[in-house]
Amino acid sequence: MQLSIRHETHYEYSAPLQYALQHLCLTPQANAHQAVLDWQLSAPGMLYAQRDGYGNLAHSWSLARGQGGRHVYRGSVHAHGTVTTTDLHGLVDDLAAPHPAMYLRATPLTAADAAIAELGRRSLDGGVDETALMVLADTVRERVVYRAGVTAVATTAQQALALGAGVCQDQAHVFIAACRAAGLPARYVSGYFHSPTAHALASHAWADVCVDAAARRWLSVDITHRSLMDERHVRLAVGPDYAACAPVRGVREGGGDESMRVRVLVHRTGEKITLES
Repeated sequence: MQLSIRHETHYEYSAPLQYALQHLCLTPQANAHQAVLDWQLSAPGMLYAQRDGYGNLAHSWSLARGQGGRHVYRGSVHAHGTVTTTDLHGLVDDLAAPHPAMYLRATPLTAADAAIAELGRRSLDGGVDETALMVLADTVRERVVYRAGVTAVATTAQQALALGAGVCQDQAHVFIAACRAAGLPARYVSGYFHSPTAHALASHAWADVCVDAAARRWLSVDITHRSLMDERHVRLAVGPDYAACAPVRGVREGGGDESMRVRVLVHRTGEKITLES
């Protein structure tokens, strides 16, 4: 499937910015699942590319008051391009990628308590295969019902499970925590998802589970849509949790109150779409 993607993040401030630094994981990479036909990324400052510790292609930029002799009250980050995808359900890492064992360690967002460990034990003690992982995904979906607006980016897996609701990020964190508690390396995947009935979507998240550490082979599970990764998915970045590979993260000084608007558009190339203004 050939997909056109546009990801816009707009900021406005009530006072001049003194300083801003952002780290962007907004550039998809070519792999066995996808080919990047074209991609452009822009920000208010000069972009510096680097390969992060998880193998993602990341960019950073900074802005200080006085650059260009002006006060800064607003800014935008734009990413857009075209990606072709396949129906491949997983990936094999090359030797330059971190060893899968690194994804066994808990993080503040994915630490497992007794309830999460029980989810993993009940689903995965009989063996690890596609069927067992989908059973775990179904259990997480039932225990963390998809509901927007009830969690935040700092919500932990334990909090989301106790609350019983959340978004794709929360479902992925609970699933990952349960896998790790059962001794399976698992990592967070940020990306995009194409839905023919909903073109304007937030960035999506799912999970990779290492099913063969020696071969560095991963199976990708979309908990929210109860599916394996397929041609509807575009991968952006991976990490131990959301905080490690968020599409946009950063720090600032000054600016007063901040308002942010994010718009993501994913559609098949050449497809005619109509969006509300």
